[in-house]
Amino acid sequence: MNLRKAEEFILTKLKRDLSPTLFYHGLHHTLDVVEVVSQLAQAENVTDPDSLLLLQTAALYHDCGFITTYQGHEAEGCRYARETLPQFGYGAEQIEQICGMIMATKIPQSPQNLLEEILCDADLDYLGRSDFEPIANTLFEELKERNFVRDESSWNRIQVSFLGSHHYWTKTATESRQANKQERLEVLKEIVSHYSV
Repeated sequence: MNLRKAEEFILTKLKRDLSPTLFYHGLHHTLDVVEVVSQLAQAENVTDPDSLLLLQTAALYHDCGFITTYQGHEAEGCRYARETLPQFGYGAEQIEQICGMIMATKIPQSPQNLLEEILCDADLDYLGRSDFEPIANTLFEELKERNFVRDESSWNRIQVSFLGSHHYWTKTATESRQANKQERLEVLKEIVSHYSV
């Protein structure tokens, strides 16, 4: 598996082909997830070199489906991974593991093993971070652009529902992000409580 070549290939593709209106799901998000999976893998004692390679590859590919579709982008990302990764020395079984990780990130998340849990937690790491607000705003703008959300009040209601139903999977993310996320949720609940029905 030639991760370096696969990375070069997919980052070039994302840079060139992702819509500029993907204010949240842009290249910066993919790079953020790549960085966080490394941190989580280390903290969760994932040391097997092949597992780390597969995890990094899944992080790089997890949102490439946005190039061609918005809804159902996970399945599209898998299709693209199956199509392109063999040229970088990835075997069918390895690609299926990568697709398992990508599909696990579909909301509601459904990870079946530690690698899938790590990618899921990295994908939504921002929910418990200090930069939650500016990142959440980029998602609001992206959804507004696509008419998936009308205004700030409907967006805040969505956020309360989403944060309320979300939970981290790994021990590391739960310990480092959960408390912060809970604080965000309480603030948002307070804001929403003042809306007229």
